[in-house]
Amino acid sequence: MPDNSAVQLAMSSSPAGVKLCTSVCLILVLLLQNTSAKPLLFSQNNSLNNSNPLGLNAQQGLVSSALKNRNYLRYFAKETEQFSKSRPIPDNTVAQYFSNDALGSGTLSFLSRLPVLHGLLVSAGCNICKILVTAIQQLFIAGKTQAEIVTAMTKLCITFHLQDKRVCADIVPEFKTEVLTVLDKLVLSSDEICGIALGPECGSPYNPFYEWNITLSDKHKPPVVPPTLPKTGSPTVRVLHLTDIHFDRLYKVGTNAVCGEPLCCREDDGKPAAGIPGAGKWGDYRKCDTPVWTLENLFQHLADKQNEFDYIVWTGDLPAHDVWKQTRSEQVSLLSFLSQLFDKYLPNKPVYPAIGNHESAPVNSFPPPFIKGNNSISWLYYPLANSWMKWLSPEAKATVQKGAFYTVSPFPGFRIVSLNTNYCNNQNWWLLLNVTDPAGQLKWLIDVLQAAEDKKEKVHILGHIPPGLSDCLKAWSWNYYKIVNRYESTIVAQFFGHTHFDHFEMFYDEVDFKRPVSVAYIAPSVTPFPELNLGYRIYDIDGNYTKSSWAVLDHVNYIMNLTEANLYNKPVWQLEYSVKAAYQMKSLFPSDWNDLIARMTKNSTLLQLVNKHYYKSRDDGSCDSDCKMKLLCELKSGRSHDPDLCTDVGITDARMFYSVMKRTTSC
Repeated sequence: MPDNSAVQLAMSSSPAGVKLCTSVCLILVLLLQNTSAKPLLFSQNNSLNNSNPLGLNAQQGLVSSALKNRNYLRYFAKETEQFSKSRPIPDNTVAQYFSNDALGSGTLSFLSRLPVLHGLLVSAGCNICKILVTAIQQLFIAGKTQAEIVTAMTKLCITFHLQDKRVCADIVPEFKTEVLTVLDKLVLSSDEICGIALGPECGSPYNPFYEWNITLSDKHKPPVVPPTLPKTGSPTVRVLHLTDIHFDRLYKVGTNAVCGEPLCCREDDGKPAAGIPGAGKWGDYRKCDTPVWTLENLFQHLADKQNEFDYIVWTGDLPAHDVWKQTRSEQVSLLSFLSQLFDKYLPNKPVYPAIGNHESAPVNSFPPPFIKGNNSISWLYYPLANSWMKWLSPEAKATVQKGAFYTVSPFPGFRIVSLNTNYCNNQNWWLLLNVTDPAGQLKWLIDVLQAAEDKKEKVHILGHIPPGLSDCLKAWSWNYYKIVNRYESTIVAQFFGHTHFDHFEMFYDEVDFKRPVSVAYIAPSVTPFPELNLGYRIYDIDGNYTKSSWAVLDHVNYIMNLTEANLYNKPVWQLEYSVKAAYQMKSLFPSDWNDLIARMTKNSTLLQLVNKHYYKSRDDGSCDSDCKMKLLCELKSGRSHDPDLCTDVGITDARMFYSVMKRTTSC
């Protein structure tokens, strides 16, 4: 993703933007559901002065004080200058809009002093988040109802062009239940709430995000034996990796692909403007997902070459990016549709899935098991278990129904573990209620890995969100990193998706963070969103024989060049590259991937090639010094929120680190 600030991303017309926009807008709106005497966002004994860089005084009118702060106003004017020039708003619009609105006189006093509020929401960032959260206190004190607040915020969304009318009308109701239910039980400061919404560089989320630690087995870690390549002629297994399919049943050829919404190329987007090409036959680079017929074409292609792989891993994200208008029943029907495709085209191939962040409705909403009743996630996990059980062992059903994770042993001495990484997702608001090892998944993982170590099994781990992304909560990520360190001789490969790009993440020994211990493979997406070719991957793996290492030996990527497919009306799934050949790697052990990073620091041709493949050959991969630093940092970061992992590639402080890591988040 482009290297925008968090709030710029929040207000952009992308699914990631809609999700973060939802978080920010609902901070401004839906936290106000409680009409008791105690403000929801602020504890009675909490002073705002410590968390507010602008020096707000809670006893002297929070908003008025902020607006009289000349340093703040100079900062704000600078931040909004360019945006205000490009998107002027009529004089007095703010005052006219709110004068008779449910938001009340306190907010009118605040907003009428900000004729460039639309620019503020787009570019002001962390400080303004805290100002607006503070302003909510006045709305709350005014005793506005949920309905009034939701109506007002929908109007605000439309008036300030945060999204178009259709998205604004649907996005607040879509997320209302989740956010209200969660935040009704919390007391958070502005520093905490903005830290959650915009990241820890903005504020300090409350302690549970950072202070829990998982307990490892009391059995000692066995001595580490350096890996070796299998003997020539040893059996191999080939594995197809599909991820982030994001197929769109409503895609329509020729429609507007520049619709201004997070997802386009649909009939209700209308026709394109004069001189602008409409949505392509086989897909489109411009914020559009995978057409159904393109997905069918992929499965036909895979059926024709099914002798080239033995089983399939699918690491999540099936629905389209229309995250503002999804329903539970629609999400379940999509799972059924994909299952039917596998049955139709690849009936004899086992599939080992992992759940993505888009499988739920609303997106990213995955309540832990202690949430019961209508808010429970059983509406998804039970159909998921029914769909997956034809590929899994009977004992996997209980953990899928509980938390959408499981383990299975396809061959003797080999085990697959599939994790639900939505329990580390920083946009899963349910985790605010109890973030400590949700669903007991990491404790379960330790038990599975210890049993595998005792039986001398080798393990592959599947998941959706790579643990090194800033999307993954710090405590969960760091605990997972610790587990990988402890069981480095058992875990021989990890497979993730989510970013839509082609890359990897390194794990290092926690002693000094120099010795590489594991690598996470992050596969390219099927969907072309955003501005990518379509892709998939096949791994060569040390195969089924006694004392097999089950290590990854090579992988090859295939892409559909969307420009050529639409130009000639002929989709072709072509070999993009073999990783060993392209990067001149002798093997794919963690040390080899670490060596690749070292060679990229000195070899600009190699750096450009890796960057080209990162974007699935969408361009030539040109990579300047800023790009180089960002790419290398991403590859070195197997755990989130740790700037120290990147000091040797030019990262000098936390602000720079978070700017870097935003490139691969929230797809």
